[in-house]
Amino acid sequence: MMKIPVLSLIIFLPAIGAAILPFLRSDNKVRWVALAFAVADFLLATWLLFNFDTTTYAMQFRETVSWVPSLGISYALGIDGISVLFVFLTALLGWICVLASWRAITRRVAQFMISLLVMQALMLGVFCALDLFLFYFFWEAMLIPMYLIIGVWGGDNRVYAAFKFFLYTLVGSVLFLVGILVLYFHGGETFDILVLMDGDYSFIVQAWVFLAFLVAFAVKVPMVPVHTWLPDAHVEAPTAGSIVLAGVLLKMGAYGFLRFSLPMLPEASQYFALPVLALSVIAIVYGGFLALAQDDLKKLVAYSSVSHMGFVTLGLFALNSRGLEGSILQMFNHGITTGALFLFVGLIYERTHTRRIGDYGGLMKVAPVYGVLLAVFTLSSLAVPGTNAFIGELLILTGAFATNMMIGAIAVTGAVLSAAYLLGMFRKVALGPPVYEKGEAMWDMNGRELVAAIPLAVFVFWVGFYPQPFLDVMHVSVEHLLEQVQGTYR
Repeated sequence: MMKIPVLSLIIFLPAIGAAILPFLRSDNKVRWVALAFAVADFLLATWLLFNFDTTTYAMQFRETVSWVPSLGISYALGIDGISVLFVFLTALLGWICVLASWRAITRRVAQFMISLLVMQALMLGVFCALDLFLFYFFWEAMLIPMYLIIGVWGGDNRVYAAFKFFLYTLVGSVLFLVGILVLYFHGGETFDILVLMDGDYSFIVQAWVFLAFLVAFAVKVPMVPVHTWLPDAHVEAPTAGSIVLAGVLLKMGAYGFLRFSLPMLPEASQYFALPVLALSVIAIVYGGFLALAQDDLKKLVAYSSVSHMGFVTLGLFALNSRGLEGSILQMFNHGITTGALFLFVGLIYERTHTRRIGDYGGLMKVAPVYGVLLAVFTLSSLAVPGTNAFIGELLILTGAFATNMMIGAIAVTGAVLSAAYLLGMFRKVALGPPVYEKGEAMWDMNGRELVAAIPLAVFVFWVGFYPQPFLDVMHVSVEHLLEQVQGTYR
């Protein structure tokens, strides 16, 4: 029986869709074909998740083809309990991005959808790659379609935002490449990630590579102080660009820590854990204060991402199972919740052509469905019990308290700040007397918008009330990762 290369199919299906789009004459056909390929990709990713064996930490659905044997480069794919969740998340947000762009993108529709599908293929490649060279190829190539999405279809300052995004991430990528080459020469001249994980590196090598990786991944997360590209990119990006940025791209940095820093550089990870924890709580508090000061709805959600991703890195470097599982779950949750918030900012912007919070008011009266769903995602971002983010933040904070009481206590203040800016935003936007009358400039959500929003709302409550299936998927892989870092389960 021939083995079906499922991972290659998942990666290349959007790329095949992108190759077909230039031959379609009508913008409407372009939209429907792009949606069909994105949905097909999501169905494959769903099948992958349901057929994933949760009892082993070994890489599954592996594919290996020799690529450049003389340099030890191969086309190697595989997923574990950590990466399978991100493959699913990327595929889920893919077709939601197509729906979010249905009316918002009116010029060069084919080129936009091509950029979107190519970026999806490259992001999926990042989460599936088991060869470090292949990983780097996907990691770097992903910048190009994102740069185009911001720079061509963005707002008034789109060129500035696109350049800033590109330059920041490029600097990080150069340091990442240096770290990769050091590992290559010290790990037996191979790019095989699984072999490099078993390598025996001196502390000096580990420390320098860790610092190079730290900068590279910190830019992607982004961590304070290399976060300043994010608000600009978010504000100028079209809705789909913001959803992808928040939902998937910010996870790349945290995924890099999980895949490279922790298992390959265990001594350095433990040595530098405290400074990274300190940077994480600074991001939580500082991001919260910055969000509190915003009057632009999109900037508020962007700065909230800085704060929420601070929780993710906090859990990662707590270096215990609760912290790690909480972080991975929170990465998934953040993709769902913040992706949804950017979708809703885009929907309201399409109707009113303003993002100033002070220009809204009373949306609950003129658009009740929109108001209720906005409340759901706001409460989720707030980590209210019964929502997905509550489970993630609870696990992270218990993991942080177990590692360092003071750092855990400071992190809790982040939750208080998020209540201040999120509830303040919702009060101004949804409650009070209506600014826009129904029929004049405001209407409630249509069928297409509901199809994009409701699956995200389902995951908010599913993870909030029954997180066990998601934790089961990652548990064995997390325990194995801890064994790699510490030499023993904890």
